[in-house]
Amino acid sequence: MNRRGEDRKHWSEVAEEWVAWARKPNHDAFWAYRASLAAFIGRGDGKALDVGCGEGRISRELTACGFQVTAVDAVSRLLRAAIEAQSARNYAVASAVELPFENTQFDLVVAYNILMNIEDVPAALKEFRRVLRPTGQLLISISHPFVDHGHFASKEMNASFVVEGTYFGRQRFEGVEERAGLLMHFAGWSYPLEAYGMALEEAGLAITSLREPIPDVDDGRNHLAPWLRMPLFLWLKARPLAL
Repeated sequence: MNRRGEDRKHWSEVAEEWVAWARKPNHDAFWAYRASLAAFIGRGDGKALDVGCGEGRISRELTACGFQVTAVDAVSRLLRAAIEAQSARNYAVASAVELPFENTQFDLVVAYNILMNIEDVPAALKEFRRVLRPTGQLLISISHPFVDHGHFASKEMNASFVVEGTYFGRQRFEGVEERAGLLMHFAGWSYPLEAYGMALEEAGLAITSLREPIPDVDDGRNHLAPWLRMPLFLWLKARPLAL
């Protein structure tokens, strides 16, 4: 089995875990960045594509921002969850590297924490570029590439951040998180920032905005307080270069 098949198999196996994990209010990091993400997306009324939509929470945010949303995911169970929650206007089961759309269909393509689950990031970004209108925009959220390669030494607020091994190169990761009685098995790929930058360049996309958002740690989100010291996520906007 190739790695692309393994990633789809993994998320198919943990789909129910993810639906429960993502839909519990104020549970994971998404909720601490939600307001900042909505501001970064901005208001719009065009057509948006949510790639790797999962159970649909980003599609719902895009809808709330005024977009006409199409949601796609390679895992049919996750897409069904998005449909059940009426997350978007249109839906399709599809891989990020094989989008079932004609060229230049969307004003906005969003890849929220999905690129870490894709082995062939350059191929995915070329697909995003293909379906974007010339005046369109790509919005990416990823785990911060530096953070991906380390961990805090303890749960103390001022604990050291320890980097093990090398930052460079593509690396496979697997892990388990448990919180508030819920268990989530994660798996994917870690890439250095340069790899994302080169893939965007090769796809004919130019970065126009960059954010390292700070979490809102109110409402019982104290477990995210260490991320007031360094960024957990990296957000990018990019636009197509003229051909």
